[in-house]
Parts: sequence; structure tokens; C-alpha cells
Amino acid sequence: MNKPELFKVEGLKVYFPILAGLFRSQVGEIKAVDGIDFTLFEGDLLGLVGESGSGKSTTARASIRLIEPTAGKIHFNNQDVRSFNKKRLKEFRREIQIIFQDPYSSLNPRKSVRESIGEGVRFYKIVDESELTDYVAENLTKVGLTPDLMHRYPHEISGGQQQRICIGRALALKPKMIICDEAVSALDVSVQAQILNLLMELKETYGLTYLFISHDLSVVRYLCDRVVVMNRGKIVERGETEEIFKNPQDSYTQELIAAIPQL
Repeated sequence: MNKPELFKVEGLKVYFPILAGLFRSQVGEIKAVDGIDFTLFEGDLLGLVGESGSGKSTTARASIRLIEPTAGKIHFNNQDVRSFNKKRLKEFRREIQIIFQDPYSSLNPRKSVRESIGEGVRFYKIVDESELTDYVAENLTKVGLTPDLMHRYPHEISGGQQQRICIGRALALKPKMIICDEAVSALDVSVQAQILNLLMELKETYGLTYLFISHDLSVVRYLCDRVVVMNRGKIVERGETEEIFKNPQDSYTQELIAAIPQL
């Protein structure tokens, strides 16, 4: 059965100017992302892989207009994201959430867990203020935490718990899609496995769509249905996960797979 198309990027480019001289005139440009295309269907789990500096994170940020693209088309639910006005962009950013690499840096150290999760809920008026504490407790339970953590601060809890809170914060806004930007790479290996299993459970329970960005191909192989390989701002290979791992065509992909540590 064909799944509906949810998110589509065509010809995406992100160029950063190189400035020099007394008057800071542009003398060149860095092509961080240089004309890439990919599509996510509802319920997809697409892996975007490549080494550091390949343009993966810039692609994610430009796709949801945290960075304005230099060129290209972005469609969400068949709507042109680049044409969204301020009001529609606000709603779009609720529908697509992002989980970052370092959970501690993602959380405000001066805000309790309740405030961190509740901030977006208040902003989008998802529940009434009188229901907020119960709603935060419910979302903590969904990510495998106990409600008594809601009055703690980021420095009082472990890295794995912090990342669960970041996942709970994203989940609380009832998104259709979540971008995981190196979401487990800052965690211990044992904790990584727990977080990956949690992401899979949430995907099945809530019908989520994931764009999973990682440089760790062993994680991508375990998690993703399809893989897109990036190098120097361009896509060099794409396909079904097992096919890519069994029969990589591009030399860069072959090098990445060869670099996976073996037991």
C-alpha cells in the first residue's frame, strides 16, 4: 500500500557568504548544502548520514526554516513551506519538532522539567493552564520517566533522562514528524540503545515520521527503512537500508561502511 507523501525537499541549497576586507565585501561562498532532494512518506524512518561537515544538520535546519535556504522547494502536506507567513510558520514548527544532539544544551538550566515541557504547550495552547501539570506528567510517563521528576532541573538528572525529557517536550506538541539530529551520539552506548528503542515505540504508538540524522551507520542500519548518504553538501547515494549496506555503489559510502567498528 502506498503511503501519503508528508515532506518533500527539492533542489535545496544553503550557501554562506565569505566576507573579507575593510568593508566586509563578499569574496566567495561556502556551499554547505548544494542542491539535494529527498522525500518522506507518512510513517517513514529516513536516515540522513555522512561524516561531520557533510551538511546533514544544515539540511535539517534549512528544511524547517531555522536557517533560510538559498534556493530550493520544501513541501509539507503538499503545502509550500517557503511561502508560509509568520502565522502558518508558527503552526508548521509545532507539526515538525527537532531533537538535538546535546540534551543538556537543549534545556534551559534555569527552568524545571515542568517548565521546559510546559513552555511549548502553553505557547500553542494545547491544554488549559489548569491541566498543564497532569499533561506534563502524562508526557513524562510516555517517555519512561516518573512524574516526580517534573520539579527537578537539568543538572539534577542524567544525560539519558535529559534526552527523554527533550523527546517528551517534542511529543507534547503532538507533531506529525520529528527530526532527530544526532539524538543519541552524545549518550553512553547502553543509554543509546534505550533511547533508540523508545523512539521506535513512540513511532509505532503515535504514527510518527522520523528524519534520523547520524554519522553512526550501525545505528542507522538498526533503525532506518531508507538511507540518504551526504558528502560535502551533496547526496552521493540513496536507497533501502539493507541494499545500501550489502551493496554500496559510491566509494564514499563504501568508506563509511568500512569504518564501522567490528566486535
